[in-house]
Amino acid sequence: MSNLIEPHGGKLTNLLVDGNEKTRLHEESRQWKSFDLNQRQLCDLELLLTGGFSPLSGFMKQEDYRSVLDDMRLRDGTLWPMPITLDVSAEFAESLREGENIALRDSEGVMLAVLTAEDIWQPDKEAEAEAVYATADTYHPAVEHLFNQAGDYYIGGSVQGVCLPARYDFKLHRNTPSELRSEFERMGWRDVVAFQTRNPMHRAHVELTLRAAKETGANVLIHPVVGMTKPGDVDHYTRVRVYQKILDKYPAYTAHLSLLPLAMRMGGPREALWHAIIRKNYGCNHFIVGRDHAGPGKNKDGEDFYEPYAAQEFVQQYESELGMTIVPFQMMVYVDDLDMYKAIDELEENQEYSSISGTQLRERLADGRELPEWFTYPEVAEELRRSYPPRYRQGFTVFLTGLSGSGKSTIAKALQARLLEMGGRPVTLLDGDMVRKHLSSELGFSKQHRDINIKRIGFVASEITKNGGIGICAPIAPYEATRQEVRGMISAGGGFVLAYVATPLEICKQRDRKGLYAKAEAGEIQEFTGISDPYEEPEDAEVVLETEDTTPEESAQQIILHLESEGYLAGETDS
Repeated sequence: MSNLIEPHGGKLTNLLVDGNEKTRLHEESRQWKSFDLNQRQLCDLELLLTGGFSPLSGFMKQEDYRSVLDDMRLRDGTLWPMPITLDVSAEFAESLREGENIALRDSEGVMLAVLTAEDIWQPDKEAEAEAVYATADTYHPAVEHLFNQAGDYYIGGSVQGVCLPARYDFKLHRNTPSELRSEFERMGWRDVVAFQTRNPMHRAHVELTLRAAKETGANVLIHPVVGMTKPGDVDHYTRVRVYQKILDKYPAYTAHLSLLPLAMRMGGPREALWHAIIRKNYGCNHFIVGRDHAGPGKNKDGEDFYEPYAAQEFVQQYESELGMTIVPFQMMVYVDDLDMYKAIDELEENQEYSSISGTQLRERLADGRELPEWFTYPEVAEELRRSYPPRYRQGFTVFLTGLSGSGKSTIAKALQARLLEMGGRPVTLLDGDMVRKHLSSELGFSKQHRDINIKRIGFVASEITKNGGIGICAPIAPYEATRQEVRGMISAGGGFVLAYVATPLEICKQRDRKGLYAKAEAGEIQEFTGISDPYEEPEDAEVVLETEDTTPEESAQQIILHLESEGYLAGETDS
């Protein structure tokens, strides 16, 4: 154990069992129920097993969960701000009895751990959202996940680990808390300041961390999150390559890079405190809290969810209890006439400065514009351009949604023909009927099956998009939450354009060649969108198509014009 700061709670938890016990658990697991973990749950399990979440010894039971929501403490009084729960479906929860063992597996069926189900309950998700995130607005990514993706029941209980989730990337930079503590001892580091990031690092970040090291007399741990971050963030493969390139910007032997497999919740002040506790478990005794730390962006009214420096003020209240020094920093900006970076609160009155926000950076990359050297290093800019080429070289998906008979399929075919005429990229049409025939023939039309069908379409389109092609999707896609999930899936690898074919219901009925609406109104077809099942009109469509007085070709051209205005088709004729 490192001679650095003690772990949170006084002991570094290690839930991994030895060889003999591992063999026994494997043999007994054949009689147990299995539960396949999603990516968020895999991240949580890994940090439970290695001690990153010390002093937790499993997924929280109801008493700890409620105490965390109400008081930010475990039932024994230990400071802990974030609920760590295993969410499951009602069907799975109702199949269990308390005390039963469950084999926790990855997507390939590998058993990672056994959970003893000591507590099973249905949480009040509204109360959880308000307590932890101070909002029930689904523009907050954690709230959206809680309401629309997480299971309706929680299982709490102790965990025994059989093995860690398989990680094949950047293995030299992946350290458990005990391994990183040993590395600090090997290097002779007694004081370590941790820098949390989910973004690429540029000159301002290097300046900020160098200042923190100078102020604290500590070495720098660059400790980026490589589990789950905010939808739309730069992928961790690109980010880690950037971090590797900036290591030589620090004095020799004063900076170290290690990766954190955390699923962020973007929970602002509470999350910042959680991050500090995790870094304490990894052996750090200083922690940088920056502007809008772990902030999720804007709410539905276009306002920030949290005040810019709320996280700093919040975490500093717990410095003495944590036994850590919190290092607050304001935004770093470039002062042109001095050719140097300064904290924004250090500027003289009316002193001019330059900065580039994350949104502006993405816009520059999308437009193919250069990144100025005052902002970032040439090798970092090159790495970002490799992963994020201009929009006209990226793949994208046009996702048409609307009622049956609205004209989606016809417009999609017209759009496909126009894009194929232009050339330059392969174009794939994923029409609703075609997908039902070839990908989802076993599915019915219940809400659950409709969601599965749309997610399958989204998955295929995301693969097309990230590989530089053009996807055109034309399902009904009646539910807002599912469309949002598909948007996130596809946007991670390229462009996404939602086109709402806003044909009125009465017009759709008139166009109905198959007589489906008449059958639905007669009760012959159950759960038919627009009749016995709702269609949730999108409020976030990039293109709205009024088809009563327009031809399919005109609607397709309206989409083409939008694609050109956004830069997706610029340069197509030159490719």
